[in-house]
Amino acid sequence: MRLDHPVGVAAAALWLPDRRSTAENAGADGRPAAGAIRDLAHPSLPDAGEVSAPDMAVRAAEEALRAAGVRGDRLGVLCHAWMYYQGHDLWSPPHYIARRLGANDALPVGIQQVCNGGATAVELTAARLAAEPERGYGLVTTADRFVAPGFDRWTADYGVAYGDGGTAVLLRTPADGNDPLLLRAVSTVASPELEEMHRGADPFAGAARTHRPRVDMRATKRAYLRSHGREGFAATNERCVRAVVAGALRDAGLQPDDKRIRCAVLPRFGRKTLRDSWLPVLTELVDTELLDWGRDTGHLGAGDAIAGLAGLMRHDVLAPGEFALVFSAGAGFTWSCLVVQAPALD
Repeated sequence: MRLDHPVGVAAAALWLPDRRSTAENAGADGRPAAGAIRDLAHPSLPDAGEVSAPDMAVRAAEEALRAAGVRGDRLGVLCHAWMYYQGHDLWSPPHYIARRLGANDALPVGIQQVCNGGATAVELTAARLAAEPERGYGLVTTADRFVAPGFDRWTADYGVAYGDGGTAVLLRTPADGNDPLLLRAVSTVASPELEEMHRGADPFAGAARTHRPRVDMRATKRAYLRSHGREGFAATNERCVRAVVAGALRDAGLQPDDKRIRCAVLPRFGRKTLRDSWLPVLTELVDTELLDWGRDTGHLGAGDAIAGLAGLMRHDVLAPGEFALVFSAGAGFTWSCLVVQAPALD
Protein backbone atom coordinates (compact mmCIF):
# COMPACT_ATOMS: atom_id res chain seq x y z
CA MET A 1 0.00 0.00 0.00
CA ARG A 2 1.55 3.25 -1.17
CA LEU A 3 0.70 6.28 0.93
CA ASP A 4 0.53 9.52 -1.04
CA HIS A 5 1.06 11.36 2.23
CA PRO A 6 2.79 9.74 5.20
CA VAL A 7 0.77 8.74 8.25
CA GLY A 8 2.28 9.96 11.48
CA VAL A 9 3.34 7.42 14.10
CA ALA A 10 2.77 9.55 17.16
CA ALA A 11 3.73 6.90 19.74
CA ALA A 12 4.13 3.15 20.18
CA ALA A 13 4.34 1.04 23.30
CA LEU A 14 5.08 -2.53 24.36
CA TRP A 15 3.77 -3.64 27.75
CA LEU A 16 5.30 -6.81 29.20
CA PRO A 17 4.59 -8.46 32.55
CA ASP A 18 7.38 -8.83 35.11
CA ARG A 19 6.64 -12.51 35.66
CA ARG A 20 8.62 -14.99 33.52
CA SER A 21 8.06 -18.55 32.33
CA THR A 22 10.94 -20.94 31.77
CA ALA A 23 11.11 -24.19 29.83
CA GLU A 24 11.54 -26.03 33.12
CA ASN A 25 8.06 -25.03 34.25
CA ALA A 26 6.40 -25.78 30.90
CA GLY A 27 2.85 -27.14 30.99
CA ALA A 28 1.17 -30.49 31.05
CA ASP A 29 3.32 -32.16 28.41
CA GLY A 30 6.44 -31.58 30.48
CA ARG A 31 9.70 -29.94 29.62
CA PRO A 32 10.40 -29.47 25.89
CA ALA A 33 13.27 -31.42 24.38
CA ALA A 34 16.71 -29.93 24.93
CA GLY A 35 17.25 -29.59 21.19
CA ALA A 36 14.04 -27.61 20.77
CA ILE A 37 15.07 -25.25 23.57
CA ARG A 38 18.45 -24.65 21.91
CA ASP A 39 16.74 -23.95 18.59
CA LEU A 40 14.36 -21.44 20.17
CA ALA A 41 17.13 -19.64 22.12
CA HIS A 42 14.76 -17.97 24.59
CA PRO A 43 16.09 -17.95 28.18
CA SER A 44 12.56 -17.25 29.43
CA LEU A 45 9.28 -15.77 28.26
CA PRO A 46 6.96 -13.10 29.68
CA ASP A 47 4.03 -14.62 31.59
CA ALA A 48 1.03 -12.40 32.34
CA GLY A 49 -0.29 -14.58 35.15
CA GLU A 50 -3.81 -13.36 35.95
CA VAL A 51 -3.65 -10.18 33.85
CA SER A 52 -6.10 -10.55 30.96
CA ALA A 53 -5.11 -9.99 27.35
CA PRO A 54 -7.42 -6.97 26.82
CA ASP A 55 -6.11 -5.38 30.02
CA MET A 56 -2.56 -5.71 28.67
CA ALA A 57 -3.74 -3.90 25.55
CA VAL A 58 -5.22 -1.14 27.72
CA ARG A 59 -1.94 -0.73 29.61
CA ALA A 60 0.04 -0.47 26.37
CA ALA A 61 -2.53 1.96 24.95
CA GLU A 62 -2.41 4.16 28.03
CA GLU A 63 1.36 4.32 27.72
CA ALA A 64 1.19 5.29 24.05
CA LEU A 65 -1.50 7.94 24.61
CA ARG A 66 0.41 9.39 27.55
CA ALA A 67 3.62 9.59 25.50
CA ALA A 68 1.82 11.47 22.73
CA GLY A 69 -0.17 13.70 25.11
CA VAL A 70 -3.45 12.53 23.56
CA ARG A 71 -6.68 11.72 25.40
CA GLY A 72 -8.75 8.67 24.53
CA ASP A 73 -11.72 10.80 23.54
CA ARG A 74 -9.74 12.11 20.55
CA LEU A 75 -9.56 8.69 18.88
CA GLY A 76 -11.58 8.24 15.69
CA VAL A 77 -10.91 4.54 15.21
CA LEU A 78 -9.54 1.77 17.44
CA CYS A 79 -8.43 -1.56 15.96
CA HIS A 80 -7.55 -4.45 18.25
CA ALA A 81 -5.88 -7.59 16.90
CA TRP A 82 -5.35 -10.87 18.68
CA MET A 83 -4.34 -14.46 18.11
CA TYR A 84 -5.61 -16.39 21.14
CA TYR A 85 -8.60 -16.36 23.50
CA GLN A 86 -9.37 -12.95 25.01
CA GLY A 87 -11.22 -14.08 28.10
CA HIS A 88 -14.92 -14.19 27.16
CA ASP A 89 -17.07 -15.96 24.58
CA LEU A 90 -19.04 -13.98 21.97
CA TRP A 91 -17.63 -10.67 23.17
CA SER A 92 -15.84 -7.72 21.55
CA PRO A 93 -12.44 -6.89 23.08
CA PRO A 94 -12.01 -3.67 21.05
CA HIS A 95 -15.19 -2.21 22.52
CA TYR A 96 -13.89 -3.01 26.03
CA ILE A 97 -10.56 -1.35 25.26
CA ALA A 98 -12.29 1.72 23.84
CA ARG A 99 -14.48 1.99 26.92
CA ARG A 100 -11.51 1.69 29.28
CA LEU A 101 -9.67 4.44 27.39
CA GLY A 102 -12.66 6.80 27.28
CA ALA A 103 -12.72 6.49 23.48
CA ASN A 104 -16.50 6.61 23.31
CA ASP A 105 -16.58 8.29 19.90
CA ALA A 106 -14.11 5.88 18.28
CA LEU A 107 -15.12 3.08 15.94
CA PRO A 108 -13.89 -0.15 17.62
CA VAL A 109 -12.88 -2.88 15.17
CA GLY A 110 -11.58 -6.39 15.83
CA ILE A 111 -8.93 -7.94 13.58
CA GLN A 112 -8.37 -11.70 13.63
CA GLN A 113 -5.61 -12.59 11.23
CA VAL A 114 -3.65 -14.71 13.71
CA CYS A 115 0.00 -13.66 14.10
CA ASN A 116 -0.12 -11.04 11.34
CA GLY A 117 -3.09 -9.27 12.88
CA GLY A 118 -1.15 -6.30 14.25
CA ALA A 119 0.46 -5.46 10.92
CA THR A 120 -2.88 -5.89 9.16
CA ALA A 121 -4.58 -3.59 11.68
CA VAL A 122 -1.91 -0.93 11.09
CA GLU A 123 -2.47 -1.19 7.34
CA LEU A 124 -6.26 -0.94 7.62
CA THR A 125 -6.15 1.89 10.15
CA ALA A 126 -3.69 3.86 8.03
CA ALA A 127 -5.94 3.39 4.99
CA ARG A 128 -8.99 4.54 6.98
CA LEU A 129 -7.19 7.64 8.21
CA ALA A 130 -5.94 8.44 4.70
CA ALA A 131 -9.49 8.14 3.36
CA GLU A 132 -11.06 10.06 6.27
CA PRO A 133 -8.43 12.44 7.68
CA GLU A 134 -11.08 14.12 9.78
CA ARG A 135 -10.91 11.09 12.09
CA GLY A 136 -7.55 12.44 13.19
CA TYR A 137 -6.18 9.69 15.41
CA GLY A 138 -6.31 5.92 15.05
CA LEU A 139 -5.11 3.52 17.72
CA VAL A 140 -4.03 -0.05 17.02
CA THR A 141 -3.64 -2.47 19.93
CA THR A 142 -2.74 -6.14 20.24
CA ALA A 143 -2.59 -8.49 23.19
CA ASP A 144 -2.27 -12.21 23.75
CA ARG A 145 -2.02 -14.34 26.87
CA PHE A 146 -0.89 -17.90 26.20
CA VAL A 147 -1.84 -19.79 29.34
CA ALA A 148 -2.97 -23.22 30.51
CA PRO A 149 -5.08 -25.20 30.23
CA GLY A 150 -5.64 -24.41 26.58
CA PHE A 151 -2.15 -23.35 25.50
CA ASP A 152 1.41 -24.39 26.33
CA ARG A 153 3.60 -21.52 25.21
CA TRP A 154 6.71 -23.71 24.90
CA THR A 155 5.34 -26.77 23.09
CA ALA A 156 2.32 -25.63 21.04
CA ASP A 157 4.31 -25.00 17.86
CA TYR A 158 7.48 -25.81 15.97
CA GLY A 159 10.23 -23.21 15.95
CA VAL A 160 8.20 -20.62 17.86
CA ALA A 161 7.59 -20.01 21.56
CA TYR A 162 4.92 -17.57 22.72
CA GLY A 163 5.26 -14.68 25.15
CA ASP A 164 2.48 -12.64 26.75
CA GLY A 165 2.26 -8.91 26.16
CA GLY A 166 0.28 -5.96 24.89
CA THR A 167 1.22 -3.44 22.22
CA ALA A 168 -0.20 -0.15 20.99
CA VAL A 169 0.59 2.33 18.23
CA LEU A 170 -1.03 5.72 17.77
CA LEU A 171 -1.40 6.89 14.16
CA ARG A 172 -2.56 10.26 12.91
CA THR A 173 -3.33 12.25 9.77
CA PRO A 174 -2.08 14.61 8.78
CA ALA A 175 1.36 13.72 10.11
CA ASP A 176 2.77 16.21 12.59
CA GLY A 177 6.30 17.57 12.53
CA ASN A 178 6.80 16.20 16.04
CA ASP A 179 5.94 12.61 15.14
CA PRO A 180 8.90 10.35 15.97
CA LEU A 181 8.19 8.16 12.92
CA LEU A 182 6.34 8.40 9.63
CA LEU A 183 4.60 5.40 8.09
CA ARG A 184 5.65 5.50 4.43
CA ALA A 185 4.28 2.20 3.08
CA VAL A 186 2.84 -1.18 4.01
CA SER A 187 3.29 -4.27 1.87
CA THR A 188 1.31 -7.46 2.44
CA VAL A 189 1.16 -10.70 0.49
CA ALA A 190 -0.80 -13.88 1.19
CA SER A 191 -0.65 -17.54 0.28
CA PRO A 192 -4.07 -19.03 1.12
CA GLU A 193 -3.07 -22.52 -0.06
CA LEU A 194 -1.13 -22.80 3.21
CA GLU A 195 -4.17 -22.41 5.47
CA GLU A 196 -4.21 -26.19 5.81
CA MET A 197 -1.05 -26.07 7.92
CA HIS A 198 -3.17 -24.94 10.88
CA ARG A 199 -6.18 -27.10 10.02
CA GLY A 200 -4.44 -30.39 9.24
CA ALA A 201 -6.68 -33.38 8.82
CA ASP A 202 -9.11 -32.33 11.56
CA PRO A 203 -12.81 -32.09 10.69
CA PHE A 204 -14.66 -28.89 11.49
CA ALA A 205 -15.78 -28.84 15.11
CA GLY A 206 -18.69 -27.27 16.93
CA ALA A 207 -16.66 -25.75 19.76
CA ALA A 208 -13.12 -24.73 20.57
CA ARG A 209 -10.64 -27.46 21.55
CA THR A 210 -13.06 -30.24 20.72
CA HIS A 211 -10.37 -32.37 19.10
CA ARG A 212 -7.64 -31.78 21.70
CA PRO A 213 -7.59 -30.29 25.20
CA ARG A 214 -4.82 -27.86 24.18
CA VAL A 215 -3.95 -25.93 21.04
CA ASP A 216 -1.55 -28.17 19.10
CA MET A 217 -0.17 -26.56 15.96
CA ARG A 218 2.43 -29.32 15.74
CA ALA A 219 -0.30 -31.89 15.10
CA THR A 220 -1.87 -29.93 12.24
CA LYS A 221 1.53 -29.17 10.72
CA ARG A 222 2.55 -32.83 10.86
CA ALA A 223 -0.65 -33.75 9.01
CA TYR A 224 0.04 -31.09 6.39
CA LEU A 225 3.64 -32.18 5.89
CA ARG A 226 2.63 -35.82 5.53
CA SER A 227 0.39 -34.83 2.64
CA HIS A 228 2.46 -32.10 1.01
CA GLY A 229 6.07 -32.40 2.17
CA ARG A 230 8.36 -29.61 3.34
CA GLU A 231 9.63 -28.26 0.05
CA GLY A 232 6.44 -26.47 -0.95
CA PHE A 233 6.22 -24.41 2.22
CA ALA A 234 9.89 -23.46 2.12
CA ALA A 235 9.60 -22.32 -1.50
CA THR A 236 6.41 -20.36 -0.84
CA ASN A 237 7.87 -18.67 2.22
CA GLU A 238 10.92 -17.54 0.26
CA ARG A 239 8.77 -16.32 -2.63
CA CYS A 240 6.49 -14.34 -0.34
CA VAL A 241 9.30 -12.79 1.70
CA ARG A 242 10.86 -11.65 -1.59
CA ALA A 243 7.52 -10.29 -2.78
CA VAL A 244 6.77 -8.39 0.42
CA VAL A 245 10.22 -6.77 0.42
CA ALA A 246 9.93 -5.80 -3.24
CA GLY A 247 6.47 -4.32 -2.67
CA ALA A 248 7.53 -2.41 0.42
CA LEU A 249 10.55 -0.86 -1.26
CA ARG A 250 8.59 -0.01 -4.40
CA ASP A 251 5.75 1.67 -2.52
CA ALA A 252 8.17 3.62 -0.32
CA GLY A 253 10.21 4.76 -3.34
CA LEU A 254 13.37 3.00 -2.17
CA GLN A 255 16.03 0.87 -3.83
CA PRO A 256 17.42 -2.20 -2.02
CA ASP A 257 20.87 -0.58 -1.69
CA ASP A 258 19.58 2.77 -0.42
CA LYS A 259 21.93 3.74 2.42
CA ARG A 260 19.06 5.42 4.24
CA ILE A 261 17.63 1.97 5.10
CA ARG A 262 19.13 1.75 8.57
CA CYS A 263 17.76 -1.64 9.65
CA ALA A 264 15.16 -4.37 9.29
CA VAL A 265 13.29 -5.62 12.37
CA LEU A 266 12.69 -9.37 12.27
CA PRO A 267 9.56 -11.18 13.43
CA ARG A 268 9.97 -12.66 16.91
CA PHE A 269 10.40 -16.30 15.95
CA GLY A 270 12.81 -18.90 17.31
CA ARG A 271 16.47 -18.58 16.35
CA LYS A 272 16.50 -21.62 14.06
CA THR A 273 13.35 -20.50 12.22
CA LEU A 274 14.89 -17.11 11.54
CA ARG A 275 18.23 -18.62 10.56
CA ASP A 276 16.72 -21.09 8.11
CA SER A 277 13.73 -19.21 6.66
CA TRP A 278 14.36 -15.48 6.96
CA LEU A 279 18.00 -14.48 7.27
CA PRO A 280 19.28 -16.02 4.01
CA VAL A 281 16.59 -14.25 1.99
CA LEU A 282 16.77 -10.87 3.70
CA THR A 283 20.56 -10.67 3.64
CA GLU A 284 20.37 -11.19 -0.11
CA LEU A 285 17.64 -8.59 -0.64
CA VAL A 286 18.70 -5.67 1.57
CA ASP A 287 22.12 -4.53 2.71
CA THR A 288 21.26 -3.44 6.23
CA GLU A 289 21.37 -4.54 9.87
CA LEU A 290 18.85 -7.21 10.84
CA LEU A 291 17.50 -6.72 14.36
CA ASP A 292 16.28 -9.72 16.36
CA TRP A 293 14.50 -8.30 19.40
CA GLY A 294 12.60 -11.46 20.22
CA ARG A 295 15.12 -13.32 22.37
CA ASP A 296 13.63 -12.00 25.64
CA THR A 297 9.99 -11.90 24.56
CA GLY A 298 9.35 -14.80 22.22
CA HIS A 299 6.62 -14.45 19.62
CA LEU A 300 3.98 -11.96 20.80
CA GLY A 301 1.08 -13.39 18.83
CA ALA A 302 -0.42 -10.52 16.85
CA GLY A 303 2.00 -8.01 18.37
CA ASP A 304 5.38 -8.51 16.68
CA ALA A 305 5.17 -5.62 14.21
CA ILE A 306 3.97 -3.02 16.70
CA ALA A 307 6.52 -4.21 19.25
CA GLY A 308 9.10 -3.57 16.53
CA LEU A 309 7.87 0.00 16.12
CA ALA A 310 8.02 0.51 19.87
CA GLY A 311 11.59 -0.81 19.90
CA LEU A 312 12.67 1.60 17.18
CA MET A 313 11.38 4.49 19.27
CA ARG A 314 12.63 3.23 22.63
CA HIS A 315 16.16 2.65 21.36
CA ASP A 316 16.17 5.79 19.17
CA VAL A 317 17.50 3.67 16.31
CA LEU A 318 16.82 5.94 13.33
CA ALA A 319 18.64 9.16 12.59
CA PRO A 320 16.66 11.89 10.78
CA GLY A 321 15.75 10.72 7.27
CA GLU A 322 16.60 7.05 7.89
CA PHE A 323 14.21 4.18 7.17
CA ALA A 324 13.42 0.85 8.84
CA LEU A 325 11.63 -2.21 7.52
CA VAL A 326 9.48 -3.97 10.13
CA PHE A 327 8.40 -7.53 9.35
CA SER A 328 5.55 -9.72 10.51
CA ALA A 329 4.06 -13.02 9.35
CA GLY A 330 1.32 -15.38 10.41
CA ALA A 331 -0.80 -18.41 9.72
CA GLY A 332 -2.93 -18.39 6.65
CA PHE A 333 -0.27 -17.52 5.53
CA THR A 334 0.29 -13.76 5.33
CA TRP A 335 3.50 -11.71 5.32
CA SER A 336 3.76 -7.94 5.93
CA CYS A 337 6.42 -5.27 5.91
CA LEU A 338 5.91 -1.80 7.39
CA VAL A 339 8.22 0.93 6.11
CA VAL A 340 8.80 3.76 8.58
CA GLN A 341 11.07 6.78 8.45
CA ALA A 342 12.40 9.20 11.03
CA PRO A 343 11.41 12.69 9.85
CA ALA A 344 14.20 14.53 8.08
CA LEU A 345 15.49 17.75 9.60
CA ASP A 346 14.31 20.92 7.85
